Amino acid sequence: MREWNYTTNLHTRGGMTDRELLAAADFACQREVWDRCINTSERTKEAFSAEQRFPMPFRESVVKRSREINLDPAYVYGLIRQESRFIMDARSHVGASGLMQVMPATARWTAKRIGLNNFTIDQLNDRDTNIAIGTAYLKLVLDDFQGSGLLAAAAYNAGPGRPRAWRNGVFLEGAAWAENIPFAETRDYVKKVAANATLYGLVIDGEAKSLKARMGRIGPRDGSAPAANRDLP
Repeated sequence: MREWNYTTNLHTRGGMTDRELLAAADFACQREVWDRCINTSERTKEAFSAEQRFPMPFRESVVKRSREINLDPAYVYGLIRQESRFIMDARSHVGASGLMQVMPATARWTAKRIGLNNFTIDQLNDRDTNIAIGTAYLKLVLDDFQGSGLLAAAAYNAGPGRPRAWRNGVFLEGAAWAENIPFAETRDYVKKVAANATLYGLVIDGEAKSLKARMGRIGPRDGSAPAANRDLP
């Protein structure tokens, strides 16, 4: 308890130098208090620690599961970092739970789709169950939006119906499309997921897919593509 109070005091005290902030962030990282680790490191003005700002806890579980279902692990990490900052029992004001902040109804629907029998909502705080359900749903959404990480992130945050409507119009560069998302929260969310994924790609693969490439171009659904999956919650 004394160590936790010390970390809290370091995080909230003003006027810290970059060196002190990095030391405080490292203190939190070593104790796997990931949100404190990230938030404290982000306060530096000149110094930059990619390891602190973009940690990769649960790497074996996240990377293995992502690759099993043909998801980019960097994209999954970018989304988890934005959703929960790696707090396993995180819960939003609307009831989303766990690392990937899955809503109860979405969790039940996805659990049935992947054959997860006897699933109960309290299992969303279990790391591997949350990752299994969250990545499965994300993959279904990504496939429905023809591989667009930007549209899939918008759907993950705001529900799939809204980005289906937002994509109707002329084709735009992904960055321009994102700036025109009418919901401030979703607009900020999709940009940060894409930026996070770009950095995680560098960490995981040793080379970064450019942010522009990750965002792609957004426009109306390809007429030759299968119809949208209207069952997606």
